[in-house]
Amino acid sequence: MELPNDPIDAARVWAAHDPDPHTRAELEALIDAGAVDDLADRMDGTLTFGTAGLRGVVEAGSNRMNRAVVIRTTRGVADHLLATTGPDRGPVVVGRDARLSSQAFMEDTIAVLAAAGLDVVYGPGTTPTPGVAFAARELGAVAAIVITASHNPPEYNGYKVYAANHVQIIPPTDREIADAIAEVGPADEVPRVDDPFEHPLVRPIPNLRGDYLSALPAALVGVTVDRSMKVVYTPLHGVGGPYTTVALERAGFRSVYPVARQFEADGRFPTVSFPNPEEPGALDLAHELAAAIDADIVLANDPDVDRLAVSLPEPGGVWRPLTGDQIGVLLADFLLEHGTVDRPIVLNTVVSSPMLASVAEAAGAFYDRTLTGFKWIWNAALALEAEGKGNFLLGYEEAIGYSVWPRVRDKDGISAAAVFAQMAGHEMVAGGSVWRRLERLYRLHGVWVSAHHNIVRPGREGRGEIDAAMDRLGDRIPAELGGLPVTAVTDYRLNADRRPFYLGATPLVEYTLGDRGRALIRPSGTEPKLKIYVDLRGELGSGADRAGVEEELRMSARRVAVALAAFAGFEGS
Repeated sequence: MELPNDPIDAARVWAAHDPDPHTRAELEALIDAGAVDDLADRMDGTLTFGTAGLRGVVEAGSNRMNRAVVIRTTRGVADHLLATTGPDRGPVVVGRDARLSSQAFMEDTIAVLAAAGLDVVYGPGTTPTPGVAFAARELGAVAAIVITASHNPPEYNGYKVYAANHVQIIPPTDREIADAIAEVGPADEVPRVDDPFEHPLVRPIPNLRGDYLSALPAALVGVTVDRSMKVVYTPLHGVGGPYTTVALERAGFRSVYPVARQFEADGRFPTVSFPNPEEPGALDLAHELAAAIDADIVLANDPDVDRLAVSLPEPGGVWRPLTGDQIGVLLADFLLEHGTVDRPIVLNTVVSSPMLASVAEAAGAFYDRTLTGFKWIWNAALALEAEGKGNFLLGYEEAIGYSVWPRVRDKDGISAAAVFAQMAGHEMVAGGSVWRRLERLYRLHGVWVSAHHNIVRPGREGRGEIDAAMDRLGDRIPAELGGLPVTAVTDYRLNADRRPFYLGATPLVEYTLGDRGRALIRPSGTEPKLKIYVDLRGELGSGADRAGVEEELRMSARRVAVALAAFAGFEGS
């Protein structure tokens, strides 16, 4: 569907073919008001597949999430499947989170797929993203679609697509689907069945939650665990409550205390401004409950349950969240120690901590890193297994995403919660703690600390600023960042043919800071941000204070991040 270049003319054409009366009226009101700047952003092309699918604010326009975009996107997915698969293809699995627009988007998705003649199975009610990925593999699906915006603010929604290997799509499939979407006509002309849930090609998955939980290993074999520890858990108003609490109970934990005010799925997210467990304040209610009952650990999922956050008590009654990298290396070390697979493969993303490489080497495991996103981690895992490198054990990304169970080829906060709880309980058996385990790792591999710095530039002009900054970085190299010399630069936009496909061309620049660590900069794949990552290494000497060493490194890492932001042209950001 081609739209005029003028934003008001484009909005008129889009509104004339919008099947949703609410977004049509919204767009018409902006046209009548002459809101050129707003319309220029809303009609600036169409949403594209980023790190984790389509994602955007739910409102009218071709560059937003709405029913018209979902309908056209689904027809493009259907056309691609019809063109590339035979008549014996498996079904398309569809699921959704609890966001306010997700039910309508799922209905349109199923209605379009059924009208295209494709078999559809769907998760009745709300479904965690890892539950959809699990069902896709169990049912031999040709594709899967999840309506979710994961941990984004309430006004967002999104659309994830999984390929026939049950991993999120990568090139060239995403480009082929985008080309198919571009060929789709106006949304109101896309065929849809009238009552999708009663159509003969459409059926529900009878017991998705039961099937997932029954297949999930109840407990690690041969690992002694103190299962009396008190666990506080919050799903942050997401759909994980009925899954993760049962997974913990099946692993033997009898004292699981949900945060009552956040347990029911609610797309308004009434107790948090930003339903991301990494955001300041998101875990305040969980920490309050943990302090009140003298808990041993706090576990949290994001709203679609594909992430896991962990907080632990420190002396003085302070509850401190672990970083995503700390959780990742702890999980890897625990699983490697207990030998759950032969010839293990462990992976993390290029923006995650280099510490995992050292942990893997010490255990004799195969290690590699991938581009950002679990679509790359799992496609790399399948390729490496096919090459005979070993068997997948764990993959993680610093944004609190972990894969510890190969029946789900994506990050999975449910299975990760069950494994992490067992690790914490295992440390308690000997009178230890997760903090002590982390200190042992620090003494073996060095203290690795990460700092992140986001430069937010929304809208059309913001995207232009971010693109211009990345272009400038290709022309010059800083001599130092935050007082640390830059000893090498890797521009991932170049020389992709010299790297494996899962480290292909991408807008990412990495600066090596000698043996102290590295800094990276890239635009976000799902949000209007330029993201900076810094990883620095130090030593934890005998008798040294872990928290003090971490804080000193963290301050240095922040200086590096601010210096890189300034070098990119965002002084003071």
